[in-house]
Amino acid sequence: MSPRLQDITTYLQRLGYERAPPPTLDNLRELQRRHTAEFPFETLATLLRMPVPIDLAALERKLLHEGRGGYCFELNRMFLALLQQLGYDARGLSGRVLMGGPEDAMPARTHMLVLVTIDGVRYIADVGFGGMVPTAPLRLDREDAQATPHEFYRIEQRDGQYLLRAQVGEEWRAMYVFDLQTQVDVDYVVGNWYVSTHPESPFLGQLFVARTGPGLRKTFNNGSFAVHRLGEDSVRRELADADSVIEVLGDEFGIRVPVHPQLHAAIERLLEKSAAA
Repeated sequence: MSPRLQDITTYLQRLGYERAPPPTLDNLRELQRRHTAEFPFETLATLLRMPVPIDLAALERKLLHEGRGGYCFELNRMFLALLQQLGYDARGLSGRVLMGGPEDAMPARTHMLVLVTIDGVRYIADVGFGGMVPTAPLRLDREDAQATPHEFYRIEQRDGQYLLRAQVGEEWRAMYVFDLQTQVDVDYVVGNWYVSTHPESPFLGQLFVARTGPGLRKTFNNGSFAVHRLGEDSVRRELADADSVIEVLGDEFGIRVPVHPQLHAAIERLLEKSAAA
């Protein structure tokens, strides 16, 4: 993989910066908040069963110039490179996703996140966890509830690992487990290959989209578009056809939907499957 971003100026401009911010905790908080609001989580590539390259050149082209988003191996890979070039002490980690499944499961390492150390204090930063992405860095070595601009989160130590929980209503739901094992580029290549190609990948042939905003989250889960506002009931709308989905992707998530001969058919199959479920 290319070791450095080639167009950091455009990246920073997309995040609202005219010049590079100093590597402080306050700026990390702001970078993470802005990133989750600017760059959507989306799985159009895996819906279409297309390759998902994660070298920096491909990521810059897709996210900065093609009007697209991506999933964790794309969004957090770019974010890690940005943090490192801004002078943060940052490195990548990997995790096992538990959300929606049993807490004692041991699935594959299919999630990338970032460890950042500031003044000797360790934080995790994550801009690529879909509809429940933390919108602020979380201090690693504490177990009490931590506020973000959206939900509260908590990190528990468990059997030599860390378990991330999010408060959803009155529940503390498990998101993923991770450890501090050093990761190298090939680890992410392998994880990304599994997510984008393996028949048992939850993303293959599926469409999940998410983006944050002030006091809200927007999500699309196959056929269902939802807006979740803090302290209010979620508002959901089932989309009837591919044209409606494509319109929502552009208008609500800011995605420049790629021209692909199989896109309409893939979305229609997805909606039919969701309606039959």
